[in-house]
Amino acid sequence: MKSAWHERIESDPRILRGKPCVKGTRIPVALLLGCLAAGRATEQILTEFPDLQPTDIAACLDFARELADFEAVA
Repeated sequence: MKSAWHERIESDPRILRGKPCVKGTRIPVALLLGCLAAGRATEQILTEFPDLQPTDIAACLDFARELADFEAVA
């Protein structure tokens, strides 16, 4: 089953060399995660990037959670 982030995040080799971005934008997931890590509130990020919706921020966090949940098999 796909997580909700699959609806909001895309990786297209023609956009920012395939870096994961919010769909329909050129805003990379890494940039938004960096903003959150720096302590910016969701409302502040949405003000800085008016094309985003709160669900886009949540999708970025879900994307990061799924990546962090990766299990290496030895």
